[in-house]
Amino acid sequence: MANQKIFISIASYQDPMLLFTLNEALGKAQRPDLLSLAVVDQNSTDQRAAISALPFGAQVRYVLVHPTDTLGVSWARNLAFSLYDGEDYLLQIDSHMCFEQDWDANLRAQHAKLLARSAKPIISTYPYRFDMVDGVPKYTPSAGKTALVLRPHPETPLSADNVVLRFIGRHIFTDEAVIGCHVAAGFLFCAGSLTQEVPYDPFLYFHGEEQSIAVRAFTRGWDIFHPTWVPLYHLYKEANTAHETHHWYGDIDTQRAFTGAYLTQRSKTRLTRLLCGDGLPGVYGLGTVRSLAEFADLSGIDYAQRTLSERFEGLLC
Repeated sequence: MANQKIFISIASYQDPMLLFTLNEALGKAQRPDLLSLAVVDQNSTDQRAAISALPFGAQVRYVLVHPTDTLGVSWARNLAFSLYDGEDYLLQIDSHMCFEQDWDANLRAQHAKLLARSAKPIISTYPYRFDMVDGVPKYTPSAGKTALVLRPHPETPLSADNVVLRFIGRHIFTDEAVIGCHVAAGFLFCAGSLTQEVPYDPFLYFHGEEQSIAVRAFTRGWDIFHPTWVPLYHLYKEANTAHETHHWYGDIDTQRAFTGAYLTQRSKTRLTRLLCGDGLPGVYGLGTVRSLAEFADLSGIDYAQRTLSERFEGLLC
């Protein structure tokens, strides 16, 4: 890698943790000078001045989008990708994360090691949780002898009119990263060229975004790896609780050009076309390096036949 710079893509939606996340990323990096941050802030409050006042404010590329104007996370991540400027690496995260010290050196080293196994490795899995205790982030370090492998949830089968899957994490004992078939949008590290080869589909909404990226990347020759060490952590929402940081929450949803319900249905239709139809010809469609049949052989997810298999145990390499 030539410049060793990391492009950090963050799509934030009315998130009070955004500045905390920025401070964590820069404050815990071994080389904060090699970080560029792209923030798409879907917010009714302009935080440009507060970000500019930070010691590293000049390294943040900030775009403000009013909540009535945004079309969801995939649309916002597509916009964040447009702020890419040739950095060697991409780190995509959510806007409520904390980091281990020297996380940047850690991820560069993991990526360099994986280049012996793949020309285009993607490091991704669900990051472990942290909690705020008396204003301080608390977490259990994740480095160990297991990798969290992402697999389709058995209660979300494929059907003729809906190929959106839910995924769960399954630990596998291993000393090295495990090849996988699915990405976690809240933690994805790879070469920065992914932003050009596999740009986010802005016509998707929320559900299905990770399936789209995973399959489109695979068919373009990228390989997904689940690591044994994830040097950053995610603040997860409480289950069954309404949050204003959900795009579809509250009266604002009815003020948009497209409601969340419409965007959800449009995403289902688009994902079905990608995975079971003509493959969406163009930049948001399938690649030509590998086929969906090869993806099915790896993953056990056969979109053509609408079947799921558990034969994949995360042990292929």
